[in-house]
Amino acid sequence: MAYRTVLIAAAALAVVSMACGVTFNIPMDRIVTGPVVYEDIRIPVPDAEEVELTLNFGAGKLELQGGAKDALISGEAAYNVADFKPRFSIEGNHVKLETGDLEINGIPRLSDEVRNEWDLKLGETPLLLTINAGAYQGDFDLGGVPLKSLTISDGAADVRLRFSEPNPVVMDTLRYSTGASNLRLSDLANANFEHFIFRSGFGNYTLDFSGQLQRDADVSIQAGASQLKIIAPAGFNVRLTIKGGLTNVETQGEWQGSGDEYRLMGGGPTLTITVEMGAGNLQLLTQQSD
Repeated sequence: MAYRTVLIAAAALAVVSMACGVTFNIPMDRIVTGPVVYEDIRIPVPDAEEVELTLNFGAGKLELQGGAKDALISGEAAYNVADFKPRFSIEGNHVKLETGDLEINGIPRLSDEVRNEWDLKLGETPLLLTINAGAYQGDFDLGGVPLKSLTISDGAADVRLRFSEPNPVVMDTLRYSTGASNLRLSDLANANFEHFIFRSGFGNYTLDFSGQLQRDADVSIQAGASQLKIIAPAGFNVRLTIKGGLTNVETQGEWQGSGDEYRLMGGGPTLTITVEMGAGNLQLLTQQSD
């Protein structure tokens, strides 16, 4: 994924240059575009009880949801750079779908003329799903998809991830690692996870734990200088501990506590959250029941 590494480096340099008011003069390659190609994607279900599925996506727009019929993945790719042509491989219960190799010397000059889009649906086979992406836009609705684990790693991203329906299987671990991004993760209780590990750099992040909490679960959050918003429904039982030198903590709704310890008092399973931030702003909000 050399292309992804280059994109992340470019995004990091952009953030630094904007913050410092410095202009970098770096040699760049021009990506040559052509006519838009629309390509159907259909990957059959391997003969396995569960599948380890990896999606490697560089730059562009990725949409993902459930609903594939008689397939592991179905959907469409649209691209106008030949080296963005998607390819997949199947080895036993390991399936990989990725963008093609793009040879780059220097930092690519991406523009609105470049198009790379995946619109995919996942089937009903239990998945250990990994998504590796670079500087991209993501729109994921994984409600009802049987996920036994979910790992997402991206660079400078703008992502909306939601679980509109409960996960029908227990998810051992949900991991999300990101760089300078703008993320909103919604209906997280529906993910049915036992452990949630979130790691981020600079950015704006909303973690909304609405949904059906079916079991005790723990959440570990490590963030850099960020704007972090945590939302939990009224009636949830939540214990939250803060570590590190936060600049500001704001509570709204039914949160109780101060300093390093905060609680939402409710019934049912307990959600235990640990937040570690070097600096930034943390908002603790309550979502009222309908």
